Amino acid sequence: MAWKRKISGGALVTIGFVLSPLSWWNDAFVNIPLALLFAWLVSFCYQPAFTASLIVGYWLTNVIGLVLLHKGARKMLSEKSPPDWRRELLKDVIVSLVYTGVIIALIKLGLLKPLAGYLTKG
Repeated sequence: MAWKRKISGGALVTIGFVLSPLSWWNDAFVNIPLALLFAWLVSFCYQPAFTASLIVGYWLTNVIGLVLLHKGARKMLSEKSPPDWRRELLKDVIVSLVYTGVIIALIKLGLLKPLAGYLTKG
C-alpha cells in the first residue's frame, strides 16, 4: 500500500534527519550521547580505545543519519522498494567509505586543511 510506504519512509526521513549533520542541534542532544554510549561499551572491553571509539561512534551516527535520510526519501518517492535492500545498503556503505577515503587523501595531500592553514604561508 502506498500510504504505508510513505509513512515508513517518512519515519526513516525523520530519524535520519535527527541523526544527520543537517540538523544543528543534534550533536549535543543525540549524536554525542549515542557516541559516548558506544565508546563506553567499547572501552568496557578495551579501555584505551575510548577516544577512538568516541570518534568512530560520532562518525557512525552521522553516516547512519544520512543513509536513513536517503533511504526514507527514496522509499517515500518511489513506487516500489528496491528488490535487494542488502545490496543497496552495501553499496551505500562502500560509497561512504570511498568518500571518506577521498577526504582523508585530500587532507594528507594538503588540499584540505584548517582555515588557519590557508591564512598562513606555511
